[in-house]
Amino acid sequence: MKSPFFILFLLLALWMPILGHAQSSSLLEIRSADLLQGAKGFERLLGNVKMKHQNSLISCDSAYFFREENRAQLFGRVQIKDEVDPITTTSSYAEYDGATKVAKLRKNVVFTNQKTKLYTEYLDYNRESNVATYFEGGKMVDSVNVLTSELGTYDINYERISFEQDVILVNPDYTLKTQNLIYLTIPKTAQTPGLTNIVSKEGYNLDAQKGSFYDTQLKQFKFFEGLVETAESRVKADELFYDEPKAYYEGKKDVRVLNKERELEVFGDVGNYWETKKYSQMYGKALVRKYFESDTLFLTADTLISQDGEADSSKFLLAFHQVNLVKSDLSGKADSLLYAFGDSSIHLYKDPILWNRSSQIAADSMVFYLKNETLDRVYMKNKAFAILTDTLLNFNQMKGRKMTGYFKDGQMSSLFIEGNGESLYYALEGDTLTQGINRILSSTIGLTFEDGLIKKSNFGVRPDGKFIPVQDIDEKMSRLEGFRWRVDEKPSRATIDAWRKVVEIDPTLRNFFNEPEVKLSMPTQGQLQKVLKEKPVKQSGGG
Repeated sequence: MKSPFFILFLLLALWMPILGHAQSSSLLEIRSADLLQGAKGFERLLGNVKMKHQNSLISCDSAYFFREENRAQLFGRVQIKDEVDPITTTSSYAEYDGATKVAKLRKNVVFTNQKTKLYTEYLDYNRESNVATYFEGGKMVDSVNVLTSELGTYDINYERISFEQDVILVNPDYTLKTQNLIYLTIPKTAQTPGLTNIVSKEGYNLDAQKGSFYDTQLKQFKFFEGLVETAESRVKADELFYDEPKAYYEGKKDVRVLNKERELEVFGDVGNYWETKKYSQMYGKALVRKYFESDTLFLTADTLISQDGEADSSKFLLAFHQVNLVKSDLSGKADSLLYAFGDSSIHLYKDPILWNRSSQIAADSMVFYLKNETLDRVYMKNKAFAILTDTLLNFNQMKGRKMTGYFKDGQMSSLFIEGNGESLYYALEGDTLTQGINRILSSTIGLTFEDGLIKKSNFGVRPDGKFIPVQDIDEKMSRLEGFRWRVDEKPSRATIDAWRKVVEIDPTLRNFFNEPEVKLSMPTQGQLQKVLKEKPVKQSGGG
C-alpha cells in the first residue's frame, strides 16, 4: 500500500507542468531583436523587436522590457496583431501589461478589425474583455460610414462602438450630429438616446429630440419626437418612421404633415405619408389647417385622406365622420367632406349645414366654392333650406329641391331655387318695423339680398303667394315646414381647439448644425502657471 506522502508527491508532480505552463502563458516572451541590452530592472531591445503574449504578436523598433513586472514599453512602428481574431493595432508608442492584458497605445493609433478602422491619438485596448477605448478624439471608418467623437468604446465581442461627445456620422447620403451614439458594425446601424440632427445630401433636415435609430444600409430611420423637412413637405410625430428608398413615412402620436406647395397641414394620432405620391392618411382626432394669405380654414374629422397628384383633377382632401369646418367668414358641419383643390370646391355630404354671417343653409348634400379666399357660391341638392336673419332678427326662409346661392364680400347676395320652391320673408318698414310676411310657392324663385333683406324677387309661371299682416302672424305662420334654426350647433375655434389643441413647433430648438465647429477652450490653471514660469522676468533698470 502506497503511503499518503507518496500519493501527494505524485499528484504534485503531475500538476507542476500544468501550473508552469499556465504561469508562462501569461508572460511576455521575447522572440527576437537586433540588440539586447540589460539594465537595472529592465532589458532594452533595439531593432526589429518581436515579442509574443498568448495570441498576440508584438513588433516595434525598440522596447523596454520589465521582466519582473511582466510589462513592456514599445517605441516606433508598434504593431500588436492577434493570431486568432482579425484585430491589428498600430501606433508610434505603446505600453503593454502582460498581467492585465491591457495595451495603452499613443500617437498615430490605428485599430483595425476586418473592414472597421479606428484612428486616434490615445487608445486603451483590454484584450481580456476585448474592449478598446479612445479619448481626446477619434475616428471610425468602415465601408459605409465615418464616425468621429471625443470619446469612444469599441466592444469587439458584440461589434458595438459607443461614441460620446460631439459625435458626427458621415456617409455618402447623410451627415448626423449628436452627443451619444451606439453603432453596430455588422448591420451598420446607429442608435442615439438624445437630440439628433441629420442633413441629407439633398438638403433634407431630419431631427429627433429624444433619440433615433438609423439603419445606414437600408436607409431607414426611426425618430422619437422626430421631424423631417424637405423643400416640399414637413413631417413630425412623437414616433416617426421614415423609409428613404420608398419615400414613406409612418407616424404615431401627435402626427403632422405639411404640404408646403398646397399650404395645407394635417394632424392626427396616427398617420401614413407617401412622399412621391404625395398621398397621406391620418386617423384619430384628425385636423386640417388650410393656410390662406390672410385667413386659415380649420377642418376636423375622424379620418383624413389627402392626395396631391400632378393633375389638378387628382388633388383632393377627403374627410370622414364628425366633420367640422371653421373659417373667419363661415362655419359648417357634415358627416363627410371632399375638398377639391383644382377648383377650390368643398363638397359636404349627409346632413350638411353651413353658417355664413347672418345665413344658415342645409341640404342632403352641398358644394361651395372659394374665390379669393372667401365664400363665392354654393349649390344645394335635395331638401335644400336657407335661413337669413334680417336687421330685426326675423327669419327669412327659402326651401326647394335645388338651390344656388351667390355671395358678395362674404355674405349671401342672391339665391336661386329650382323645384318646389317656397319662400317666407318679412316685409319691413324702414328696417325698423315689421309690416307682415310674404309667403310664396313657385317652381322657381330668384331672390336678391342686401344685409339679409330681400331687395328683389323673381318667380316662375303663376306663383302662389299671400301676404300675412303682422297682427295675424303666429308661430305656424312664421315657419316653413322643416324649419330648424341650429345656430347652437355652429362650430367655432373653441370647437377646433377642444378637438385637437396644436402645440406649435418651436423654431428656437437646439440644432447641432447651427453651432460653430470651432471650440475655444480656456487654459487650465496649471497651464497658466507653466507659461508664467517659462516667461522671462523683465529687469527694472535703475538710473
